Amino acid sequence: MTEAKLVPTRLGLLRATRRLDRVTKGAALLRRKREALVSALFKLARPAAEARRQIDETARRNYELLLRAVAIHGRTGLEALALPLREVELEIEAGQVWGVPVASITARPPLARTVWARGVAPGSAGPAAAAAAEGFERLSDLLLDAATREMLIRRLGEALSQTSRQVHTLERRVKPLLESQMTAVRHILEEREREEHLRLKHLSRRI
Repeated sequence: MTEAKLVPTRLGLLRATRRLDRVTKGAALLRRKREALVSALFKLARPAAEARRQIDETARRNYELLLRAVAIHGRTGLEALALPLREVELEIEAGQVWGVPVASITARPPLARTVWARGVAPGSAGPAAAAAAEGFERLSDLLLDAATREMLIRRLGEALSQTSRQVHTLERRVKPLLESQMTAVRHILEEREREEHLRLKHLSRRI
């Protein structure tokens, strides 16, 4: 950011006063935005922490089921049971929260299915493979449910960091520099007024 040198005139001082007023109001608006972002993040923090805990527990449990299924069917056997692959279509909508662009999943099909919906006969798959498939489908549901909230938390965190930097720049750099320049200009103008007053006084004595 380039600091413009303040012209030591009354017009320059007036312009600097107006700029200082804009800087002060801008910093106040950014502080309010920062408080709103912090409040929004606190509201999301507890549900996000609980969702992460559920995802962690579900993933740990499902990988144990997967290891059992691999031990019975082998990797090639499980890959064969997973065919045919299916596509999952999501509807995503863009929006804004406190001026921050975000995207949210508005519609999606449920991923958890019954054994018959997977197109695999229970006798050929076995309980271990069926349990692993069901577990990872439920894990995928949890991940998709958490995706919008996690993205929102990340975007709000980035916006909070940027807003804090802007507030710091205005309050710790721009405003003090502008105030010091205005003080220097006032001193210059006062000195000029004193010199002009002395000059007029000296001329009046000579007349």
